[in-house]
Amino acid sequence: MTIRGFRGELLSVSRDPYHYDDVIRHEPDGLLAIEDGIVVARGDYATLAGRYPGLAIEHLPGLIVPGFIDAHVHYAQMDHIASHGEQLLDWLDRHIFPAEKAFADRAHADRTAGLFLDELLRNGTTSALVFPTVHAHSVDALYDAALSRNMRIQSGKILMDMGPDGLADTVESARDESDALIRRWRGRGRLGYAVTPRFVLTSSDAQLQVAGALLADHPDILLHTHLAENLRECAAVADRFPTAQDYLDVYDRFGLVGNRSVFAHGVHLSNRACTRLAQSGAGIAVCPSSNLFLGSGFFDFGQADAHGVRIGLGTDVGAGTSFSLLHTAGLAYQAALSRHYPLDPFRALYLATAGSAALLHIDDRVGGLEPGQEADFILLDCAATPLLARRTEKATLAERLFALQILGDDRVIARTYIMGQCAWDRQGTVS
Repeated sequence: MTIRGFRGELLSVSRDPYHYDDVIRHEPDGLLAIEDGIVVARGDYATLAGRYPGLAIEHLPGLIVPGFIDAHVHYAQMDHIASHGEQLLDWLDRHIFPAEKAFADRAHADRTAGLFLDELLRNGTTSALVFPTVHAHSVDALYDAALSRNMRIQSGKILMDMGPDGLADTVESARDESDALIRRWRGRGRLGYAVTPRFVLTSSDAQLQVAGALLADHPDILLHTHLAENLRECAAVADRFPTAQDYLDVYDRFGLVGNRSVFAHGVHLSNRACTRLAQSGAGIAVCPSSNLFLGSGFFDFGQADAHGVRIGLGTDVGAGTSFSLLHTAGLAYQAALSRHYPLDPFRALYLATAGSAALLHIDDRVGGLEPGQEADFILLDCAATPLLARRTEKATLAERLFALQILGDDRVIARTYIMGQCAWDRQGTVS
């Protein structure tokens, strides 16, 4: 296949700058060489171009970064984003559970899945770990839509046998439907599976045991659930499991804490839980917009760093208020500063790209725009609004990146590329 070239300003952060030095890769005038959707070379244009005489090169005016990777997002909740009132548990009862019941209709799931993935692309998100609903066909609908767009998506049927009427499955259906979904979709396209108990309060002990067994039986899949998001939720978990050391310990009792475990939120974690997370290799998908919107609290970056907990970034729509991981990175800065932690803009970019990729165990394939990785990337326009143009005109790279995170949103995404092919441009075209 013909090699294609893209010339422009390249920026990526492949490892956590809090823990490592010299991880920021920046080529002011760079060249990406892509063959069959894979990056085969990257470097300074003046140095690299000579290796590819006659290479067809497209110039991209703007800042080229890896595609964003959303470590926690609910596709079935998108129609109830910006729903007024209530904290977590009441918000679920009032807004979300009724919305998810509509996914009993496969046609509704198909329509929503397509719109959801298009919204991700419009916001520069090329990979995601996604909560569907308890209905097995909600996963089928999402995967069908992802296959048609060639996106890297991980998901799995929600397990919740203690859920409300119309959304409760059973221990048996949780096991059988999950097994069938894994068999049906394993190895297809760029898809991956995640065992997905909603959270402790919606699954019986027997179902949590099934989740642990599924995770143990399939070493290539993830565990995706919620942890310590809301104080009332934490209290209810403690009431149900009075001998547990903390919320995380409940998951541990069922074999659900390991290096493939992704826990959303983690706002209210004990030091013991942080030590155990780090020891196990499990990580937290930090969701600052959701935590703020539902009044849950602010994630403690300093505590996580002190214990070496792995973290990524999630929008969590619909409790989250935007599909934009760029905007979410800006909110992460504000949430961190409330706990006297000034989140560096390069680390924020890492969390939205390679950090989330590492959390989802796909960092060998995406997140860094390195040779051998899949060519998912986005083009950011630093002059997307008059205010951004004025603020970034004479700014340093760090100042530009920070301004994009604080002042930017979907308008900044000029183009989104999937495997080297333009999947979204600012004219509203989705291919």
